[in-house]
Amino acid sequence: MIFGYARTSTAEQEAGLEAQKRDLSLNGCERIYAEQISGSSTNRPELTRLMDNMRSGDVLVITKPDRLARSTSDLLSIVNELKGKGCELIVLSMGGQKFDTSNPTSKLMLHMLAAISEFERDLMKERQKEGILKAKKEGKYKGRKPIAKMQQETIRKLKNEGMSVTAIAEKLKLSRMSVYRILGC
Repeated sequence: MIFGYARTSTAEQEAGLEAQKRDLSLNGCERIYAEQISGSSTNRPELTRLMDNMRSGDVLVITKPDRLARSTSDLLSIVNELKGKGCELIVLSMGGQKFDTSNPTSKLMLHMLAAISEFERDLMKERQKEGILKAKKEGKYKGRKPIAKMQQETIRKLKNEGMSVTAIAEKLKLSRMSVYRILGC
């Protein structure tokens, strides 16, 4: 079976997620797993579900390496897990190249792609940090809005109604830690 995996970091990137799903469908993916969650998150439920469903002979198709993983080590770990299951990985941004990590050339290319993706991410973070510092000096930076604090009444109401912290966090799209912080636990 040919599986596809699409991911964006935030819900605001809906168009990017839809474009990935479209490209995966056009490239023969029979089942697509998609989620909007940070690539550096250790809890990616759709990726976990996908990996659990893959069997020997299956193929995983992604649009770009950074959609699957944020770091070289994470990408290589996923590739090794796929290889251990007897599965293949196809990266569309590399002209649909199959990455068989037993092949030295493919292994080198995968390492290079992962390193470049990680490098790009680090550069982006550096530019963001510089922009924030400049905005702070100019008095324009206010920081991120306190999303959990804006919902503290709702959080307390749901907790008083007997809802668990995990359920509240999922319902309001917050981290469990934010809910705990508001509740003073």
